Amino acid sequence: MAKTAMAHARLSPEIKEQAEHILKGLGISISTAYELFYRQIIAHNGLPFEARIPAPETVQAMQDARDGKGTLYSSVQDMLADCAE
Repeated sequence: MAKTAMAHARLSPEIKEQAEHILKGLGISISTAYELFYRQIIAHNGLPFEARIPAPETVQAMQDARDGKGTLYSSVQDMLADCAE
């Protein structure tokens, strides 16, 4: 029996490049990332994350955070105090 098996995937060049850049920074090869993902599928007996479409408000909040919008707090206590008001 073979010690390894081949897996092929088609994805957009942009996604592949972005993911490879992140993995390189983590010191992880594409092959290792695939193996980690497959092992997590086995461990979770399914996808290792929740697969659903976020609400429009959530998408907007994520974009606002990426754009640097919103309030920046110096501590969790300050944030919680603001939420309590």
